[in-house]
Amino acid sequence: MPHRLFLILSVLLALAGPVWAAPDLRGVLDETPRTAVVSAFEPELAGLRAATTGKRDFVVGGAMFTTGMLEGKPVVLFLSGVSMVNAAMTAQRALDRFHVSRIVFSGIAGGVDPELDVGDVVVADQWAQYLESVMARETAPGRFEPPPLRGPTVAAPFGMMFPMAVTVRRPPDVIEERAWFPADPALIAVARQVAGQVVLKRCSGVGVCLAKTPRVVVGGNGVSGASFVDNAALRSWAHDAFKARVLDMESAAVAQVAYANDTPFIAFRSLSDLAGGDPGANQAQVFFQLASDNSALVVRAFVAALP
Repeated sequence: MPHRLFLILSVLLALAGPVWAAPDLRGVLDETPRTAVVSAFEPELAGLRAATTGKRDFVVGGAMFTTGMLEGKPVVLFLSGVSMVNAAMTAQRALDRFHVSRIVFSGIAGGVDPELDVGDVVVADQWAQYLESVMARETAPGRFEPPPLRGPTVAAPFGMMFPMAVTVRRPPDVIEERAWFPADPALIAVARQVAGQVVLKRCSGVGVCLAKTPRVVVGGNGVSGASFVDNAALRSWAHDAFKARVLDMESAAVAQVAYANDTPFIAFRSLSDLAGGDPGANQAQVFFQLASDNSALVVRAFVAALP
């Protein structure tokens, strides 16, 4: 009886067509060395995707990866998704499934350096996770003391929030505590080369214009965390404690993934708002597309200048 059942099942499967096999989740989908160009959400990537030729789409874990040629260079484009976990997860998928030579992030951010304004594009030398922290106990009114659980803090506290380093594992067996994840110096040099060559937009598509023409600023610090910030006090703290120029929700996560995988990384972030330092209401809804377009303009010039 078991033998007859086996024969019947074999015939039914043969009639149904080829047997489905689980996909190889570790296989590389494309062997061409490519620059990964990443944005958090669609408006940030739309212009770069439109400028890419010879596009081919791949879907991995629900995320779309698009290969093609941008400014004459092979690229793979994808959305990281908004915030830290999404960004880290999707960046690692790209590294696992494509031959990624370097990672370039393009998107918007909040400005925390008082010398910068909406529309400016910031290319930071290094990135930290400012919300990686201990929320300390209040031991007296207005006095907070963190427990000795995770080593020394890496920046001055913000009330009960004491910033801490991140534990990073790198092959073969390296475990370290780091606060800062660097952009690649060679990529920063290319960014400096093209910074003065790009004319940034001053007016949005609906005719709202900035008071002055934006500029590209290369160097300094950036910070990231899983919060949209529209708070003047936190903005001031991020600038003072981390010497940060820009604050976003993804770059430091991708920088950590790149560091752990020994892959060059750089992020271009155009200011859509001032993270709570705006003269009136937060300006992100008004200028997010202008900021996205300005970042994409610089990224296109950067990719064109890559060796």
